[in-house]
Amino acid sequence: MRMYDLIKKKRDGGELSAEEINFFIRGVTDGSIPDYQITALLMAIYYKGMNVRETCDLTYAVRDSGEKLDFSSVKGIRADKHSTGGVGDKTSLVVAPIVASYGVKVAKMSGRGLGHTGGTVDKLEAITGFRTTLSEEEFLAQVEKIGLAIVGQSKEFAPADKKLYALRDVTATVDSMPLIASSIMGKKLAADDDVIVLDVKTGSGSFMKSVEKSRELARLMVDIGKNAGKKMVALITNMDRPLGYAVGNSLEVIEAVDTLRGHGPEDLTQVCLALASRMLSLAGKGSAEECFALARRAIEEGTAFEKFKECVKAQGGDVSLLEHTGTFAKAKYSREVKSPAEGYIQSADTEAYGIASLLLGAGRNTAEDEIDYSAGILLRKKTGDFVKKGETLATLLTNSEKALAASEETLLKATVLGKEKPAEEPLIYGSVE
Repeated sequence: MRMYDLIKKKRDGGELSAEEINFFIRGVTDGSIPDYQITALLMAIYYKGMNVRETCDLTYAVRDSGEKLDFSSVKGIRADKHSTGGVGDKTSLVVAPIVASYGVKVAKMSGRGLGHTGGTVDKLEAITGFRTTLSEEEFLAQVEKIGLAIVGQSKEFAPADKKLYALRDVTATVDSMPLIASSIMGKKLAADDDVIVLDVKTGSGSFMKSVEKSRELARLMVDIGKNAGKKMVALITNMDRPLGYAVGNSLEVIEAVDTLRGHGPEDLTQVCLALASRMLSLAGKGSAEECFALARRAIEEGTAFEKFKECVKAQGGDVSLLEHTGTFAKAKYSREVKSPAEGYIQSADTEAYGIASLLLGAGRNTAEDEIDYSAGILLRKKTGDFVKKGETLATLLTNSEKALAASEETLLKATVLGKEKPAEEPLIYGSVE
């Protein structure tokens, strides 16, 4: 079998066999296929696409390219959620402890942020002492003991995806439906959970800019998971505005804690309750409606917050920061961004808001960049709100004073004002089951 023939076949619109896809992924993993041929096939897939069978075979090959978790020592139903990425998206910090508080095992492997999107691992590392790297034995023991562990992805986990993503990132082939689906689901299936709930973002702050494309991606990933024997559901959620009011690592941890304690932003709370209720329902805890009530009760009675503290303590984190969030390290510099005119906020380019936060030090352009955990943005107004001229739109926080001007300029350019109040958009556009 020759890589040349696979590239030519897909270039001409042909369908790759399971054997050909497995050959490709083996070559990616062991280094026997050069980068220029890998990227040639990625570009052919970008332009010609893949059918569902091809995408499933690609996903399973990525899943099988490295180690898989062995959960035979863990008793009970295992559930996980995955978000396709957004700005201000700290839902995992709220959803996972809600679900775990009802005895469902949540063994979560999360990623780091890159570009305008934030990563759960980075947020957790804003908690002093929190260990996001555990041995497999420690990870499984913690899941069995307290029902919740959140760690970073190990290097041995779906290594083909790491190589493919690095090449997609530099060859403008990231936003390909089969490549996105196989990347996400390859890693999820390697973790071998029983239940997977997907949070597929749509809008200006997501990879999928339209509801139709987001629904198409959700349908594809749900089909892949169901074909692999998993219980699956996907929610299509709004990323045309940041979720909550905090963008930046320690700022988002504080907002997640506020939400677990029952006084978080309404939009964040509602999305978290919707995701948690679907996980609980698929895990056999009742209907979606019954589980929504259970999820709300876990917040109202404080059991979800206690479970989060238990997880943080088990992974070496300073729990006192959660109990007294005012003790998180503060950024040295701040700036109030004032509205240049009076009117309603018509829209906000959420991706640009994420970039404004990145400029302050809260994100990274490359995997090697250092993060300033105290940097970020506290929004004071969001889409649909009325503002007066000179009123504060947001507060910028950073330890690099020179970053303030560029971040302010980016945020102001991304905020559109007008005379009419815009129509209210739904938080959740629907589900794919």
